Amino acid sequence: MEDIVRDWRSASLTSREAALCHFAAKLTLEPESITKADHEPLRAAGLDDRATLDLTHVIGFFAYANRVADGLGCEIEDFRK
Repeated sequence: MEDIVRDWRSASLTSREAALCHFAAKLTLEPESITKADHEPLRAAGLDDRATLDLTHVIGFFAYANRVADGLGCEIEDFRK
């Protein structure tokens, strides 16, 4: 887990996990650049349209929740304790 938190690109991930992380990173950092082509690696990893929709909702929710927490100045707990 710490390898993923530190840098998911160098962590030991399956191709499916790497596709999920790549999509999550792009949707989080460059949401305006997502195209249908970005869905192809997800489809190749076994996700159907419903799973891609669910994934997008989860990523969007975490982005929203983090922005709300940041906007309110909330402190986060160290999950490694």
